[in-house]
Amino acid sequence: MIYFDSTHVARLYLEDHGWESVRELAKRSSIACSMHGRSEVVDALHRKHRDGVFSADEYRQVLDQFELDCHENAFHWLPLSPQVMTRVVAVYRHLPSTVFLRSVHALHLACAAENRFHEIYSNDSRLLGAAPHFGITGVNVIP
Repeated sequence: MIYFDSTHVARLYLEDHGWESVRELAKRSSIACSMHGRSEVVDALHRKHRDGVFSADEYRQVLDQFELDCHENAFHWLPLSPQVMTRVVAVYRHLPSTVFLRSVHALHLACAAENRFHEIYSNDSRLLGAAPHFGITGVNVIP
C-alpha cells in the first residue's frame, strides 16, 4: 500500500499535469490517504467545474465515479486520530521557522507517519520539504 496526498488521488480523475505518472504508480499498489483528503479531492473536482473545465453533467459523472470508487473501497481512508493530532503539534513545536507547512499538509504527513508509511507521494514542494520532519520521505513522480 502507498500513501497519496489528495492532489495525487485527484489526478486519478483529472488530467492535470503529471496524471499519467500518477496513474501508472497507482496500478502498482493500493492507495491510502488521510480521511480529510477525501474532501480535498471533492474540492478539486468542484474547482474544475467552477473553472469551466467540466460541464455540470461531466462534474456529476466524475463525482459519481469518485464516490462509487470510495464506496467500493478503492481507497483506504485513514482516520485523523488523536495520535495524528498529537504528532502534528509535536512537529510544529520543533519545526524551524524557515519551513513553510500548511495544516492540511501536516495532517497528511502525520497521518502517513502514524500509519507507518515510509513514503508519501505528492508533487507539492512544501509538503515534500516538510516530510523529513515527520520521519518520512516525500516522493514526487511527476516530471
